[in-house]
This record gives sequence, structure tokens and C-alpha cells, in this order.
Amino acid sequence: MLESKLNRRFFLGAGGAVAGSIALGGLGSSAAMAADAGLTPDAVLANLLAGNKRFVASKCKHPHLSRERIGVVSKGQHPFAIILGCADSRVAPELLFDQGVGDLFVNRVAGNAVDPLLLGSMEYAAEEFVPPLVMVLGHERCGAVAATQGCVRTGGTAPGHIQAVVEALTPIVGPYAGDGDAAVENGVLANIKAQAAAVLAQSDIIREKVEAGHMKVVGARYDLDSGKVTVLA
Repeated sequence: MLESKLNRRFFLGAGGAVAGSIALGGLGSSAAMAADAGLTPDAVLANLLAGNKRFVASKCKHPHLSRERIGVVSKGQHPFAIILGCADSRVAPELLFDQGVGDLFVNRVAGNAVDPLLLGSMEYAAEEFVPPLVMVLGHERCGAVAATQGCVRTGGTAPGHIQAVVEALTPIVGPYAGDGDAAVENGVLANIKAQAAAVLAQSDIIREKVEAGHMKVVGARYDLDSGKVTVLA
């Protein structure tokens, strides 16, 4: 285990030299800095939900969008949350949580589905920045879920590489394809929970931090009609 951690730090240190952002302090110092700043998982989640409340009420503060902020983060980023969201154009985390440049490390793909490449991106952020929160953010009437269930019902396939999305989501959302009007919503909720569980199951890096109390993984649903984000139990 020690050797694997040292190897990860060496890799990230080399990458950070290119990016100009890694500190040799490693995981312990990053976690301590987050704790000293009051950036607990619950505090970060509360901050995001407060931003979403402003978004819903059309009272956004649009923080961290100044030229000064751009200059500050050009020297190094310190995002306080990792977001795995859907690629849907209506679900941009920086907007719906009223955050700015450098605040969130966002990964987006149709159906907010975990795969090795995307998980590697999330693990990079987890190792380098140790943000206290990882959120899997799905949304109402997800097109990837609907398309997958359509293929399940008809026995058909999707064109091109869209089929890869269908194949990834079928085991999760396919069982709800026969739920009538509730099919997509039931699939969306099941997918959020399954992808959050997959992050923990497939990532030793993130799981170590969760078990150490430095990080929390949560699932959440965005309502397209109201703009509200609800954290799932």
C-alpha cells in the first residue's frame, strides 16, 4: 500500500511539474489544509446547495469570474468538489450551483456513467487536490436513460458509438423499462445511486479518502423544470 501511494505521488508530482500545480506535501497536507479551512464534506455540500438555492431564485452572485480570479487560478487550482455529471447542455454544474472559475472539478458524460478513463480523471483530482466532496449528479428526463430503455423495450441498438452508452446503462436502467410513465425517472434515480456506488467500488484512491474521513461521495438529482438539486438518501 505504501509503495502504491508513493508511486501515485511520484506520478502526480511529475504531472504537476508540467502543469505547475503540485505540492510535495502530499495527501496528508492537502487534507489538513482542507480541514483547517473548514472544508468538511458537509460544509462543501451545504455551500453547493446554497448556490443552487440562489440559482433557483434567480439571485446568483456569479462568484470568481473576475479577471483577478483568472489570474489567481492561473498559478494553481484548488477545486473544493469533484462533480460527475451528465453532458446534457442544461445541466452545467458551475451555473446551477452558482460557482466560478476554479471552484469545481467537473467531469461530464452522457448518463453520468463511470468508466476507467473518466474515473482516472476523478482520481487525479482526488489525489492532487483532496477536495472533501464527490457528487454524482443525474437529472430529470435524462435522454441517455430514455434511449437505453427504448432499446431494451424494442430489442434494437443505437447508432454509432451511442450504443456504448446504451450498453453501459442497460444493466442499471433496463430493469425499469417496463415501468410506464415512471420508467425514466426510476431509471434516473437508480443510475445516480449505482454510479455513486461504482465510484467507491472501483476507485481505491477515492475509497481510501472516504474511509479516512477526508471525503464523501453523494448522489444528487437535478430537476429540469425547477432548477433544484436534491441530494439522494
